[in-house]
Amino acid sequence: MDAKIKPLRTGKPPEARTEFQPAELDPSEFLAAAVQPDQPRPSRAEAEAAVKTMLAYIGENTDREGLLDTPRRVVEAYDELFQGYHQCPAEVLDRTFGETAGYDDFVLVRDISFTSHCEHHVMPFYGKAHIAYTPVERVVGLSKLARLVEIFARRLQTQEHLTAQIAAAIDEVLKPRGVAVMIEAEHTCMSVRGIGKQGASTFTSRYTGMFRDNPAEQARFMSMIRNHR
Repeated sequence: MDAKIKPLRTGKPPEARTEFQPAELDPSEFLAAAVQPDQPRPSRAEAEAAVKTMLAYIGENTDREGLLDTPRRVVEAYDELFQGYHQCPAEVLDRTFGETAGYDDFVLVRDISFTSHCEHHVMPFYGKAHIAYTPVERVVGLSKLARLVEIFARRLQTQEHLTAQIAAAIDEVLKPRGVAVMIEAEHTCMSVRGIGKQGASTFTSRYTGMFRDNPAEQARFMSMIRNHR
């Protein structure tokens, strides 16, 4: 008996498919500080009390010597780890320089190390960001790109959102011909808990302008990152 082979479902015919367009982010996500000075927030005492409650929840004796100062230390650590909520990304990119001698290729800063925290489990993920942009007449200081990564990383994040925010901020403020962002990271919510797979890396990327429209520029960007390895 002859086997009957079912045709694969191809979805819409090629002529009916629409060109993919990346989702647009709300500019408030990547241009302004996430916390406004007049925004209502719990007091430090309330935050420390919440930490004490969590310690009691896991079964600890919050009155023992080693934990007496832990609520204060945790809140102070949060102030440092999540300071990106109070910083303005647009201000970091605001100062540019025009002495480029007609430079018309892209600028690449690779291996920008960062540590962030996932918004699902509030556990760290860490790795490196690689950023390229093709300037139009003016360039931004190289350290500002690293500072931009730091601002967004010091908020609760997903890696996908972090990647998109960095690209959107550069694209909106600098108005370059194109932006390329790639992030590689290890997530402790996957390596320390849950499935417990240490060493697994997650890669995300975002392209705008000439990098999105020209696969050759994407390939050159990736090649310059990989060849460095």
